[in-house]
Amino acid sequence: MTQEILIPGELALSQLRRLSGPERLPVQLDPSCRAAIRASAALVQDATQGDAPVYGVNTGFGKLAMKRIAREDLALLQLKLLRSHAVGVGEPLSERVVRLVLLLKAASLARGYSGVREEVVDALLALHNAGITPVIPCQGSVGASGDLAPLAHLSLPLIGEGEAFFQGERVTGGQALERAGLQPLQLGAKEGLALINGTQVSTALALDALLSADRIFEAAVITGALTLDAARGSDGPFDPRIHAVRGQPGQSQCAAAYRALLVGSAIRRSHLEGDDRVQDPYCLRCQPQVMGACLDQMRYAAQVLEREANAVTDNPLVFASEGQMLSGGNFHAEPVALAADALAVAIAEIGAIAERRVAMLVDTVVSRLPPFLTSDPGLNSGFMIVHVTAAALASENKSLAHPASVDSLPTSANQEDHVSMATFAARRLRAMLENTAHIVAIELLAAAQGIEFLRPLESAPALEGVLRLVRSISPAMPADRSLARDIAAVHHLVCSGDIGHATEHRIPELHALRLA
Repeated sequence: MTQEILIPGELALSQLRRLSGPERLPVQLDPSCRAAIRASAALVQDATQGDAPVYGVNTGFGKLAMKRIAREDLALLQLKLLRSHAVGVGEPLSERVVRLVLLLKAASLARGYSGVREEVVDALLALHNAGITPVIPCQGSVGASGDLAPLAHLSLPLIGEGEAFFQGERVTGGQALERAGLQPLQLGAKEGLALINGTQVSTALALDALLSADRIFEAAVITGALTLDAARGSDGPFDPRIHAVRGQPGQSQCAAAYRALLVGSAIRRSHLEGDDRVQDPYCLRCQPQVMGACLDQMRYAAQVLEREANAVTDNPLVFASEGQMLSGGNFHAEPVALAADALAVAIAEIGAIAERRVAMLVDTVVSRLPPFLTSDPGLNSGFMIVHVTAAALASENKSLAHPASVDSLPTSANQEDHVSMATFAARRLRAMLENTAHIVAIELLAAAQGIEFLRPLESAPALEGVLRLVRSISPAMPADRSLARDIAAVHHLVCSGDIGHATEHRIPELHALRLA
């Protein structure tokens, strides 16, 4: 099995995609970072021998920072910190997300600004490589002072406490270590604080969504092109000159993808002459403008999250070369919150315009296809209620897209008086993605049904490849049947990236839309 080298400060989206995949890849820390780790740990050790107050080393935490801790209690202080902060509630985060959290935390500490020993970083990677997944309840962080509660739950198995999943079983942290042949970590000064201070949970949740969003986005672009052909729409609005004069990069690139997908469509050729419609509805004509704006928004989020994946976000920070420890606020996850909110709006819009295309297809006045995509309406309801499902999901996404970052509740007796709510901002993205993927799946089924009424004419070769894939799991519907299983099966295709792979040949314009 290929081993991934973790280079602190140099994680790329492409590597994060590999590391968050279905297969847990073993990870090794780049040895060049170890000198910096040792130097920062030495400075912390020196601070434990001095008399000056150093936050988190020989003081209490938060509002209790004025309380001095006796030298003989410094290790106990860190142990109590993990125990007292592990108060999350809710369902456990997915294994995929927790694996990312472990790696992001290890990479951040290995930058050499956190004052922890090498043993701490090695222990985090040992959990990952052994297949131990700490149980992290999904609720309980406000995204400032770090993801305190979830990171405390992440850290407890390191010391043989808390809970973890190991080989499919939920066990105590101590049992997981014993079965994997690992020893509990003995915490030193500042190490508990460094483990729980940081934005790694919020960042991992947002990255997990981002790395799924681009597959769904690609499927939505392909499906939108197929819907255009089913409705016998025009590809004229995708002319590159239109998009060049606006200058929005995502818009121009999406227009190029739509043009490439529609090349060779016999359906399009059949209505080049004699079509009395001057302009298509916005849901067809404005696809590059809407989807391009979503793509630009996703790229913004990707830049922020890639930076955050490489960031040092605990407090205080150790600058060993200057011999200083500085208190600051890098644990405040506002960048993640705003990026997650931006991503939420983009996800909602992808689903919203897809739902409008479904509504257009079932409306015989607009689509000029049989009512509700059935040849015997009345006796059959066709896609009538399938569209209702899409509308319900699109509406739910609109509520979920409300920005989380605009809310703040003071905590820690008003010491921590402005917080980001980044953890929820990122966590709600997964539900939104599921909704949007279902809407796109519904549209794909509806577009495929619409094409049936235009046979024997064929769509573009690339789109016919997608149609064959859909028809391999969902036959045409000449009469009513339940489409629940069909929707579930096509939803899997949308989420897996198989829709993009189904185009008959590689389309560079489509590949250019991917994030990593």
